[in-house]
Amino acid sequence: MRFQALLLGLAILPSLVAASEDRRVSPPAPQTTVECAVTTPNGIAAGEEEFAPSSYGNREVSVGPFGLWPDGTVIFKPGGPGFVTRDGSLGMKFGWLRGVSGKLRITGRRLDAEAPPLRAEVPDGYGDRGFQATYIIFPTPGCWEVTGRVGNSSVTFVTKVVKVGNGPKWRRDVP
Repeated sequence: MRFQALLLGLAILPSLVAASEDRRVSPPAPQTTVECAVTTPNGIAAGEEEFAPSSYGNREVSVGPFGLWPDGTVIFKPGGPGFVTRDGSLGMKFGWLRGVSGKLRITGRRLDAEAPPLRAEVPDGYGDRGFQATYIIFPTPGCWEVTGRVGNSSVTFVTKVVKVGNGPKWRRDVP
């Protein structure tokens, strides 16, 4: 009987050793996250003389008067502002000021990974100068460089885009 138990133990031993090797904790993989050096406000609002604490830009074109998002991060969260499109892109309203005449054009690219370029909606009806409401539509969360151009003038800023859970409740179909 003892001999049979010994044989059984010897037969089971290799599988116990293999199982314990599988449970060994391997060191965590090194993190390769890219730092997103977000732009901080410079207080310049295009076409305005007064200091605008959250604005960023130059006298010709700026993101403002509401300016950049706090800590340079646009957060899409349940109960928060913005929308999610059918393809999962994330849209947020951005206000701009134009100190020179012309139509605002917005372009952008993701800095920390491959992604399609951002899209922008720049509606008519705001005149040729001054305030311009827009939607910027980010295809993915990540670190984004955004450029607004009016004529020969431009401003570029970097913002981080974060999605929490399913994002905002508002769902919108965008072409």
